[in-house]
Amino acid sequence: MWEQNININEVREIRCKTTAYLGAGAMEKMNDIAKELKKMGVDKIIAVTGKSSYKKTGAWDYVEKACLENAIDWIIFNKISPNPSSIDVDEATKMAIDFGAKAVIGIGGGSPIDAAKSVAIMVNYPQYTTADLYEYKFTPEKALPLIAVNTTHGTGTEVDRFAVVSILDKQYKPAIAYDISYPLYAIDDPKLMLGLPKSQTIYTSVDAVNHIVEACTSVVASPYTVLLAKETVRLIEKYLPKALENGQDLEARYYLTYASMIAGICFDNGMLHLTHALEHPLSAVKPDLAHGLGLAILLPAVVKNIYPACGEILCDVLAPIVPGLSGQASEAEKASKGVKKWLANVGITETLSTLGFTKADVDKLTHLAFTTPSLGLLLSLSPVKATEELVAGIYSESL
Repeated sequence: MWEQNININEVREIRCKTTAYLGAGAMEKMNDIAKELKKMGVDKIIAVTGKSSYKKTGAWDYVEKACLENAIDWIIFNKISPNPSSIDVDEATKMAIDFGAKAVIGIGGGSPIDAAKSVAIMVNYPQYTTADLYEYKFTPEKALPLIAVNTTHGTGTEVDRFAVVSILDKQYKPAIAYDISYPLYAIDDPKLMLGLPKSQTIYTSVDAVNHIVEACTSVVASPYTVLLAKETVRLIEKYLPKALENGQDLEARYYLTYASMIAGICFDNGMLHLTHALEHPLSAVKPDLAHGLGLAILLPAVVKNIYPACGEILCDVLAPIVPGLSGQASEAEKASKGVKKWLANVGITETLSTLGFTKADVDKLTHLAFTTPSLGLLLSLSPVKATEELVAGIYSESL
């Protein structure tokens, strides 16, 4: 295939709303980015990241060097955990304001970059809390320049406008999506992903698959989202097993990173619907639940329920992982079982029951899906009407 003719060590500029640098060695672009920031008058930045990956991946070495060479001072907030909370973002925002940060650099996977997007907004609105932002109590109109250094291949948040932060006391996990949230620059360097453990490699890749399944079947899907969806699934089917066999396979990491990036662009255009709307309550109730795992558990039931409405699209998009579909509504069960078999083949066999959920939780989860801010919009984009009965049914089927 043509992939073998691409030099993965040549960094390419990918232009979407964000200018992304893709390729092994893309971190070298950090100095050019720092120069651009300095021209913009940025002399202080806050780095928002997790506890250790920003150092373990080597990403911080490049950021620190670029800041030193361009006389940019920095401060680091490194307390972001998976499924970041509004409390953490509030703390990081206060640090940024006290320091006088003029730009934000998010280093990590979806959680640190989403938190960084939130900080970039909140420094301009000290009269509000992050919970206010995610409960839509105000509409932001400005944000600090944001640089996203991506260290996982799953979320696509480095090139889209979405961000997710949990409000723990209400068990809410809402999303925001504003044009001001697009990173100015993004770095997608597969060298940073070589140390991803197998579980993260699986969960992040499955996250990308969920992005495109929803984006190509939503009521605002387009030929563009179908095109991106097909390529995402093809690449993940081909390269995820290689990355699981050898985590140091740089070519595999490159194409999984690219697949994740185009999946992010895909749902930035086609939006999301059932799987994400139903997963957010799961990881809001159980914050330690990996987002990608929650999505994986729900996906077979979602495919079964939407297939009659969009089988012609799904049979084409899912062909690399579920061959032999023709798009007929009667194949819904076959499609669902095929997705479940593929998930098992890559190492995901869990159910909601094995995670500790029971039938008694279904009503609460359904209620959260319909009452959490922003999730109603996702539900409204489903290709089949998202009734409480449908949502409860998907949760029940996933037990």
